[in-house]
Amino acid sequence: MITVLVFLPLLAAIIAGLGNRAIGNVPAKVVTTGALFASCAIAWPTFYGFLTGSDVAHVEHVLSFINSGSLNVAWELRVDTLTAVMLVVVTTVSSLVHLYSWGYMSEDPSQPRFFAYLSLFTFAMLMLVTSNNLVQMFFGWEGVGLASYLLIGFWYEKPSAQAAAIKAFVVNRVGDFGFSLGIFGTFLVFGTVSIPAILAAAPGMAGSTIGFMGLRVDTMTLLCLLLFIGAMGKSAQLGLHTWLPDAMEGPTPVSALIHAATMVTAGVFMVCRLSPMFETSQTALTVVTYVGAATALFAATVGVVQTDIKRVIAYSTCSQLGYMFFAAGVGAFGGAMFHLFTHAFFKALLFLCAGSVIHAMHHEQDMRFYGGLRKHIPITFWAMMAGTLAITGVGIDEVFGFAGFYSKDAIIEAAYARGNTAGGIAYFVGVFAALLTSFYSWRLIFLTFFGEPRWAGSEHIQHAVHDAHGHGHDAHGHDDHHAHHDAPDEGAGAEVHVHSPGPEEVKHGTAGYHPHESPIVMLIPLIVLTVGAVFGGFVFATPFIGGGGESFWHGSLWFNHEFMELVEHVPTIIKLSATIVMIAGFLIAFYCYIVDKAAPKRIAETFRGLYAFLLNKWYFDELYDLLFVRPAFAIGRFLWKKGDENTIDRFGPNGAAWVVQASSNVSRKLQSGYVYTYALVMLLGLAAAATWAMAA
Repeated sequence: MITVLVFLPLLAAIIAGLGNRAIGNVPAKVVTTGALFASCAIAWPTFYGFLTGSDVAHVEHVLSFINSGSLNVAWELRVDTLTAVMLVVVTTVSSLVHLYSWGYMSEDPSQPRFFAYLSLFTFAMLMLVTSNNLVQMFFGWEGVGLASYLLIGFWYEKPSAQAAAIKAFVVNRVGDFGFSLGIFGTFLVFGTVSIPAILAAAPGMAGSTIGFMGLRVDTMTLLCLLLFIGAMGKSAQLGLHTWLPDAMEGPTPVSALIHAATMVTAGVFMVCRLSPMFETSQTALTVVTYVGAATALFAATVGVVQTDIKRVIAYSTCSQLGYMFFAAGVGAFGGAMFHLFTHAFFKALLFLCAGSVIHAMHHEQDMRFYGGLRKHIPITFWAMMAGTLAITGVGIDEVFGFAGFYSKDAIIEAAYARGNTAGGIAYFVGVFAALLTSFYSWRLIFLTFFGEPRWAGSEHIQHAVHDAHGHGHDAHGHDDHHAHHDAPDEGAGAEVHVHSPGPEEVKHGTAGYHPHESPIVMLIPLIVLTVGAVFGGFVFATPFIGGGGESFWHGSLWFNHEFMELVEHVPTIIKLSATIVMIAGFLIAFYCYIVDKAAPKRIAETFRGLYAFLLNKWYFDELYDLLFVRPAFAIGRFLWKKGDENTIDRFGPNGAAWVVQASSNVSRKLQSGYVYTYALVMLLGLAAAATWAMAA
């Protein structure tokens, strides 16, 4: 049945992709969505079997692939607890995103292509998480990269979407190069790419050294760091993160599927799958801890000043991925996977709710032009409230808490319990990032659903109203977000001051625009994901990270029962720290966006340098443009103009063509048609021949 689960989305992608418009929108959607719900229906019983202990790890052989010397690679589907968790995450989110897209993409003329891309992505992700060897994992790894490129650039008519797709592809190539080197090195050291064989032999390689770039370095540290570079690219860790926010140019369902719940968690999954390898190198774990903590801090700080609703959630994703990595770095691999599991549901919920808001606001994405929406789209409001309560970690210990309360708090406590320098730094960073998470999450809620409506300043709303009155407007697709020239600089994305509508606005009804709730096909996924965001942590905390963790994971990842026991007995103030800062973040957001709406502008003006630093995303894009993009273009232009045109072409094909042309011109002048000219040439030739004969 696992074979059916994995290959059903591929079959659906082939049918929808090759059939395209010939089979029509509805059949393509039925085939792809039906295939995903069928896969989901297989995944949950599989997960339940491992949850109850009635199922055991096994491998299903599909076919042989490579047999060359000592390199033997087969297509095999490994099913264990770690795989079962990922199967549930991938198929559940993907099937709900497929259903949601029925409503969200209903006006798009290329729906079969879109649904084919979604199913292709899901197949690649399923192949990744069921891989039993590193080559098959790399196949899935590159497959999700390809599908991500296609989906981000789905609206290829938009230059911004084209640029975002290329950026995602190029940045991920950097990480994937490190990943491929890690695979090559692993095969060199262990003589196999089989994951079980590598993990069994890894402890025996601890302390050994290997030559690398003229140096002798620790073998396992080198291999783990190279593999981790691949994880940094795929999971958008600091340094290789720049593609993730720009990927919001794709349709919102794409953001929910790829950039919140599945693809970006591939790096976390890979580190957890290879956790016995990482446990052999404390240096590698320390690097993972620091990178994860730095990412959590960076993304959270940038998220507090974003005004685009999707970018706020995108930076939140980046920050939460940082939590997962520093959890793995301190040895809490079960905690990392638990947060991956809960995060998939509440972050997909937040993204789909954002899409519902955008749908209601005629594709407006700037939160400064929202306000007062809770009465107009109540289901979306309450679903987004559930997601916000989950991500901020609202709960009461030993009573009840939303999903993030159990998973994120466990990571913070694990960092403290580790007791080393890296763990201590990760703890303080995690607490501060939790404060920022609470602030920007509630800021989003207050700007979007509370206060007076600020819709009159939105160009998108004006277009919608003008169109309703027969004035016509340029077509706008979902997420086709244009810059607002009249959007005031309100500091930290503060609420736009409400202005009285002008005569034209009153005439065309802009001031009376009424947002509408999304269709039922979009609301059903929100309701289902809300259940996961509310109860996911409470129900699954014990098997994932509690007393039942060792028997639940059953060797599918490194689970140190003694360490997790230590985590449960950290001081009370440590347990309460995340809750305290969560409340503080809520109160700050409430004061700034409900009580004193001018406060954000004052703060931004007071700390203008810091505000500019955060608004420009720590200037990473500008730095990379200076260090890499401009030099690359300069080298390219030099090789093009000086190397290709002025050297190779000049002395190669163009030079040969010039010689032929010049010779032809001379020959043409000799071919005059006069007899005496030909006689003279013959005489000169005869004289030259005679002279040569006498000289010889």
